[in-house]
Amino acid sequence: MDRLAMNLEQFHNKEAQMSLVTKIESPMTSLAPYLALNWSRKLIDARNKNMEIRQCYCYPICDSSRFSNGNKSMIQLYRSQKQHRASLVAAMASSERGGGGGGGIHVVLLPYPSQGHINPILQFGKRLAGHGGVRCTLAVTRFILRQGEPPSTGAVHVAAYSDGYDAGGFHEAGSAGEYLSRLESRGSDTMDALLRAEAEQGRPVDAVVYDSFLSWAPRVAALHGAATASFFTQACAVNAAYESVFTGRVELPLAADGEEPLRLPGISVGLTLDDVPTFMANTEDSPAYLDLLVNQFKGLDMADHVLVNSFYELQPQEAEHMASAWRAKTVGLTVPSAYLDNRLPDDTSYGFHLFSPTTETKAWLEARPPRTVAYVSFGSVATPSPAQMAEVAEGLYNTGKPFLWVVRASETSKIPEGFAAKAAKQGRGLIVTWCPQLEVLAHPAVGCFVTHCGWNSTTEGLSAGVPMVAVPQWSDQTMNAKYIEDVWRVGVRVRPDGEGVVRKEELERCVREVMEGERSKEFMENANGWKEKARNAMCEGGSSDKNIVEFIAKIGVDRKFK
Repeated sequence: MDRLAMNLEQFHNKEAQMSLVTKIESPMTSLAPYLALNWSRKLIDARNKNMEIRQCYCYPICDSSRFSNGNKSMIQLYRSQKQHRASLVAAMASSERGGGGGGGIHVVLLPYPSQGHINPILQFGKRLAGHGGVRCTLAVTRFILRQGEPPSTGAVHVAAYSDGYDAGGFHEAGSAGEYLSRLESRGSDTMDALLRAEAEQGRPVDAVVYDSFLSWAPRVAALHGAATASFFTQACAVNAAYESVFTGRVELPLAADGEEPLRLPGISVGLTLDDVPTFMANTEDSPAYLDLLVNQFKGLDMADHVLVNSFYELQPQEAEHMASAWRAKTVGLTVPSAYLDNRLPDDTSYGFHLFSPTTETKAWLEARPPRTVAYVSFGSVATPSPAQMAEVAEGLYNTGKPFLWVVRASETSKIPEGFAAKAAKQGRGLIVTWCPQLEVLAHPAVGCFVTHCGWNSTTEGLSAGVPMVAVPQWSDQTMNAKYIEDVWRVGVRVRPDGEGVVRKEELERCVREVMEGERSKEFMENANGWKEKARNAMCEGGSSDKNIVEFIAKIGVDRKFK
C-alpha cells in the first residue's frame, strides 16, 4: 500500500500538481485506497483577490488489487465513481472560471435540430465560454446550417453533422418516426466523425452536452472518452410528468377521476386533463414523439451530468424532484444575457435564426405609448386553421389595442383577405413574418404577450416581465399555461369552445383582462417579480450561476483524470 501511495503521489505531482494522501477506510474492506486531492494554491477570485483556499477531496477509486503493480497508467476514475464528486465547492470553480485550471476545456453542444432546441443550448454554451477557459462547439445538421441568415454565435464555434436529410431536414422524411430513426443512425455516424476530426485538429472533446431528446449521443461520446451532460430544454414540471410515465408510476392515457385533480409525482399543483402535456392525455396523437419524450430518461442514470433550462426558484418542488431522481441541476434561464443579467453585454440575440427577419417592427413600436401593445406569436411550429386565424384576427382588432402579430410566411395565406391592410391603415395593427422576439418583449410599448406557451417563449416573457395571455396548442404548452395562470399568476389562459377553437370574444376578453382589468396591476407586479428572480438566478452567485460554475469545475476534474 505504501508503494501504491508513493506511485500515485508521483503521478499527481507530475500531471496535476496536486499532493496525494491515502486513507484506509477499514482493514476489512477491499475499497481501502482513497485519493485525497489536497488543494493548496492561491486562487485569484474577483471578489477576494488574496483568498487562499485549501480544500481536500476524497474519492473512493476501486479495489486495491487492481493497482498491486503500482502501474500509473491504471489510475483512472471510473464512470460509476463520478457521483462521489458532489463535494466540489465554489472555490475550485473559481479557479476554473479564471481559466487557470480549466484552460483548454472543449465542450460540444448537440441540440435536437429545431429552432426551439438550438437556442437554449446555444445560450448555455455562451455562458460556458463567458466564464473563460472553455471552448464550445455547436453541432447542427447540414440542413439547419444552410437555412436563414449566417449564424452569429459569438464565442461559440459551429460545426455540421448529418441527420440523413441534408436537402430538406424533417420535412424530407415520410414521418416523425422515420426522421427520428434516421437522425439516430446517421447522426451517430457523423457525430463520431465530427468528434474524431476535432481531436485530429488538436481539439479533443472533453464533454458532450446533448439534448435529452438525443438519447443515442452518450454512446458516441463514450467512443471518444468524453463526459456527457443531458440537457433538458423543457420545464422541470413537464420533465417530472414524463419521468413518472417512464418509471411506471403513471399509466397512459391519463383519465380524469371525477372532480378530483390529477396528482403527478413531483408536481406541486393539481391538474386536469387540459393541463397535462397533450401526448399524455391522447397517446394516439403522436406516438413517435411520446416515445421520444418518455425515453429521454432511458440511460439517463449513466450520464455524468443532467442540466435543465430553468431556475430553481421558478418551480422549486419540481426542481427538487428532478435533483433527487436524476441529480439534475437548473442552469437557466437561457436567454441572451443582455436581456437578463447583462454579464455578457454583447450577447444581444440568439444569433441562430431559421426565419428571415423584418426591419419595420422597431419603428412601429416606437410610435406607440408605453404598455399599450399586445404582442402575438404562436411559435415556429403551430399551424392554426384558417377558421382559427380569422377568430384571432377579429379578436385582436376588437380589443381596441394596437397589436403586433407574427405570422410565419407559410401561414399568411390563412389571414382573412384584406385584414392586414385594414389594420395597418387604421394604425391598429402590424403583421410581420418574423421579429426579434426578445427585443420586442423588452420594448416599453409592449403590455401583453399573447403566446402559445412554448417553453422558450414562456421564459422570454418571464425574463422580460410581460404579462401573458396563454393560448396553448399541444405538447408541453398546456402545462406551461397552467403555471402561467395559477402558479406564477402572470396572466390568464384562453378557453376554446367544444370544437377546440378559441373564439374572438374569448381572446378579446383575455387581452382586456390582462391589460386593463381588475387584476392587470397584479399581473404586472408578479411579472416584474419573476423578471427579478430570473435575473438573480443568473447573476454571480445565483442559483443557476452556481450550477454552471460547478459544471465547468467538474468537467475540468474529469479532464485531469482522462
